Amino acid sequence: MTMDQPVNPENLGRALAGALHEHWVLFLIEGIILVILGAAAIAVPWLATLAAEIFIGWIFLISGIVGLITTFWARHAPGFWWSLVSAIIAIAAGVVLLAWPITGTLSLTLVLIAFFVVEGIASILYAIEHRAQLSGRWGWMLVSGIIDLILAAIIFAGLPGTAAWALGLLVGINMVFGGAALIAMALAARHPAAA
Repeated sequence: MTMDQPVNPENLGRALAGALHEHWVLFLIEGIILVILGAAAIAVPWLATLAAEIFIGWIFLISGIVGLITTFWARHAPGFWWSLVSAIIAIAAGVVLLAWPITGTLSLTLVLIAFFVVEGIASILYAIEHRAQLSGRWGWMLVSGIIDLILAAIIFAGLPGTAAWALGLLVGINMVFGGAALIAMALAARHPAAA
């Protein structure tokens, strides 16, 4: 398809349904893994919070180091100082999260709230836009988006006390609902006539 041709919504819907049908097993496996990991995070939320924070700390640290190296390699490129500042901030954030993982939970909890709000709105809009093409289970995606918005409200209402366990618990709940939505869509996509 070339870029100047208009996109036909019916063809797009058929392509989406065809991709779901063709790869339904992969979606099913991903859903099952998400449900298992989510249940583990719900069972031990403080450990999941700590693990998530340490993981994010390493991501910041590594991305900052890589950013610093590439900034100095391309030091004659425009925006050198902004790239340098960005890399230093990422390194500093990574060091702080790794050195004091417990104290960084509040800031990560605020980021989590923003994530749940954005993901919830995107899931709801995705479900509404694709309800005619989405393998007969678009409602699960809608429910997943609504749950994300409810989780964001719960975590915000309990700050700062919820910061110690909320990250792990809410990510676990989100993973269970997201996995359940993927499982439902995958099972419905097994038989294209049912979709």
